[in-house]
Amino acid sequence: MRPDHTRPSQVGPRQSIGLDDTEALRLLGTVSLGRIVFTRHALPSIRPVNHVLVDGDIVIRTHEGAALTSRTRVAGSRGVVVAYEADAIDPDTHLGWSVVVTGYAHLVTDPAELACYQTLLHPWVQQATDHAVRIHPDLVTGIRLTAVEPP
Repeated sequence: MRPDHTRPSQVGPRQSIGLDDTEALRLLGTVSLGRIVFTRHALPSIRPVNHVLVDGDIVIRTHEGAALTSRTRVAGSRGVVVAYEADAIDPDTHLGWSVVVTGYAHLVTDPAELACYQTLLHPWVQQATDHAVRIHPDLVTGIRLTAVEPP
């Protein structure tokens, strides 16, 4: 039986509480799945990816034919502006958190650094992902969705 997403949740009212940068990045580091947003042909493009947090930066793996690989290569040392979103929201209660990071993405070119990321991040599909992209957070926003306590 499929869940009925039109049915109201059994949880009472919710509130959105802003997270500071440190807590938002800590939470982002507790999950491995996120979504990267970048522009392609002047339009937003979103891809689900797995990630790892390294020294406060988000690192993802990619492959030679990927649009993001091309975009970061063309951008060179200045990088390309991206957004990265990750969350943990309970599907029944709709409680949890969401974090969005905006910053510059750079193609990782150092062979030792790339080898390290290849051991930390494993591709989901049978495809060579021999590139990595590092995103430095310039803007971090996050919210925690909690139940409103009764008065």
